[in-house]
Amino acid sequence: MIGARLVNGVESAAVAADDRGLQYGDGLFETMLASKGRIMHFELHLARLREGCHRLGIPEPDRDLVENDCERVLAGLDGGIVKLVITRGSGPRGYRPPEQASATRIVSSSARPPPTREPPEALRLRICEIRLGLNERLAGIKHLNRLEQVLACAEWNDPSIDEGLMFSADGRLICATAANVFLVSGGRLVTPAVRDCGVAGVMRQAVINTCRAMGVDVVIRDLGLSDIKGCEELFVTSAVRGVRPVGEVIEVGNWSVREMTTMIRDKVQETSP
Repeated sequence: MIGARLVNGVESAAVAADDRGLQYGDGLFETMLASKGRIMHFELHLARLREGCHRLGIPEPDRDLVENDCERVLAGLDGGIVKLVITRGSGPRGYRPPEQASATRIVSSSARPPPTREPPEALRLRICEIRLGLNERLAGIKHLNRLEQVLACAEWNDPSIDEGLMFSADGRLICATAANVFLVSGGRLVTPAVRDCGVAGVMRQAVINTCRAMGVDVVIRDLGLSDIKGCEELFVTSAVRGVRPVGEVIEVGNWSVREMTTMIRDKVQETSP
């Protein structure tokens, strides 16, 4: 349920029909968890947004305006979800972007999802049929075109399945539909490289930073289905849901031992800025 919505700092539920974010998916977004009126991992979100604006050639929003918008949509809420959308703004018909972009800034809030059980219930995953296309220019950033994820989520309606794992067009494990993926293998933490598709998640980076500070060996490399089958633990991460253990990937494997996953989850929660 939406709490409040601002468009360029003004309370509104509408954007221009010729906005390029609506017309072409020409923009970026960040989905951020807030607690006690404060955005968690705010600097990591801003860093990814900054990188995305640089790659797409969209003017970076003023930090003070973003912070003020976030405070306003969170007013009266103890916690919640804040979504920040930046588009190139309105423009003429056609794909060619205008020489002078007038970015649109949309900030909205919604209630935080209900907490999972403690310890969190292990998730049940499936392998998605749709594959992620390859494009180094767009890899890592959170651009508005999420059609691959939309189609992947449309593949199932079984409520017992929590998420779907997505592979690249050339067969590499990349992510879940709305989360990054980590494996524990040989006492090391391993996560797929995000080099030509997928999103470099904020919680993914927080886990990497935390584990390296703890002295845990973190490996970022290409992974395949065989790596999932041979791993000791499996978990997924997102800015909103945090660290969530996986108990099963249908027709691939099951996991009941999750000591490192639990340790990492607890440590990330302790050190969350």
